[in-house]
Order: sequence, then C-alpha cells, then structure tokens
Amino acid sequence: MPQKDVFLGESLLSNLTGHLKKICPEASVFSVKMENNILKYSNEDLSVEYAKLFVGPYELKAPPYGSVYLDNAKIVMGDSTMKVIKLYEEEGLRRDSNFRELPDHISVELEFMYFLIYSEVEALKKADITAAKRYTERQGAFMNEILSKWIPLCCEKIKKGTENDFYTALADCTSVYLKNSLKS
Repeated sequence: MPQKDVFLGESLLSNLTGHLKKICPEASVFSVKMENNILKYSNEDLSVEYAKLFVGPYELKAPPYGSVYLDNAKIVMGDSTMKVIKLYEEEGLRRDSNFRELPDHISVELEFMYFLIYSEVEALKKADITAAKRYTERQGAFMNEILSKWIPLCCEKIKKGTENDFYTALADCTSVYLKNSLKS
C-alpha cells in the first residue's frame, strides 16, 4: 500500500524521475506527474484507491496477478503462475515463508526482472560473458513471454478503474516504460 511519507521522505519518485530521464525519457513525463499528483491525495485516499484497484474485498478493478490475464480460467495460481515459479527456482530463488504475496504478483515479477538484470551486471563485472549472455536471454524471454503479455492489460484496467491521477500516472509510466523496453 502506498505511503505518501515514504514516497516523499525518501525521494523515491524524484529518484525514479532522474533515472527514467536517462533511460526512458518518455516514461519520466509520467513519473513527474506521479510526483506532483501524490501531493493532491491523503494517505487514506491513496490507500482506499489502492484497495479498490488491487485488493478488493469484492471485485478487483485491476488484479495485479499475471495468471488473471494469462490463463483462460482468469484465476490466480494458474498454469502461468506455475511457469514463473519454475523460472524462479531455475535461478535458485526460493519464496520467503514470511512473504504473503502470490508468485505472479506484479511486484514479484518485476523484482525477478531486476534480479536477472543485476545478475547480468555482476557477470559482466567478472568478465563472465557466457553467464551475462544467459541472463540477457532470460530477461528477453521473461519480458516477451510473461511481462509484456499482461502488464499492459493491467495498466489499462488501472486507468479504467480509477479517477485518481496518481494511479493513472503510475499506469502510464509503467506501460510506456514497458513498451520502450520491448523496443530495445
């Protein structure tokens, strides 16, 4: 759940904007909007909207789980979830028993992409070109086979499901960054 003081106190959004200006200027436009728009809302407003979009209690307006978009049954923990669990395990990753989110939650899948990128960088530092190439290939496969197949749909649902400018900018920032990543 978003906590305004964390976003502002640790300069998360301004840091995001700074990095995006270097790697994806098109997305930085929306991170600036996120930074400006978060000021318009209270923590309670942000939390209520977050719950409406991603938690429930009844209908999720924008389910943050890949399986809802990727599997025909449109339920969590489907075949696509098992696929990402297998990918995590192939990299030697195990789920922390204290972590309560599902393996195909957007935050988990994006963290896995970060892991692959970090691993590539570490391999390059060691001049292990074979390992670096493997991680690059894994990134491309994960992006093309998983992330690009459902995150744009989730972003569209966020935009349709809210009038909150912070979440609209978040959806735009995410989808523009993803689209840009697919080009490169």
